[in-house]
Amino acid sequence: MRIGLLGTGNVARALAHRWQTAGHSVLLGSRHPEQRTSLALPVAGLHDTAGHAEVLVNATPGNVSLELLHSLGAAALTGRVMIDVAVGLSDDYTQLSHPDHSLGEQIQTAFPATPVVKTLCTMDATVMVAPEALAGPSTVFLSGDDTHAKQTTGHLLTDLGWPASAQLDLGGITTARGQEHFALLFTGIAQGLGSHTFNIHVVPRNHT
Repeated sequence: MRIGLLGTGNVARALAHRWQTAGHSVLLGSRHPEQRTSLALPVAGLHDTAGHAEVLVNATPGNVSLELLHSLGAAALTGRVMIDVAVGLSDDYTQLSHPDHSLGEQIQTAFPATPVVKTLCTMDATVMVAPEALAGPSTVFLSGDDTHAKQTTGHLLTDLGWPASAQLDLGGITTARGQEHFALLFTGIAQGLGSHTFNIHVVPRNHT
């Protein structure tokens, strides 16, 4: 698939490398592509990246994501699956930028012709692309209103190392609130462990 990743930070680069290794055509989007020529990945402007993509990934800082997407305009995003992995946090990581809703919901409301799937925002970049490196199985969540978009996202998650058994569909895009609000607990767990490289595993009731 042709995947355009909006952003050039750690998350965007990690995802791009793994998907490129899986055979996908990736392109990183930057406001200043001329300053990002040393990434060992193809980089273009934001509009060119959107034009390249069948699937777009929002890997921009969550507190500026809507502004950036509006600068692209609805026409550039229409018909593309939008995988949203961003979370908006204050500079000290103690407050959410979207406490009453989720960024995923706000993107979906702003761009109704672009199906949005929230995923991968409950872990760091290392775990996103190498879940097999953890000490045991763990869970990745999906939230979104469009069934086809979630199926496409599920296939791309599999290419990152997440088998279908590790993927948990939470329901519509409103459930993205829970994923994003986990960021506050994530920060506490990271402090307790002394590491950001971990994940959670949903363990259902034993019916035997």
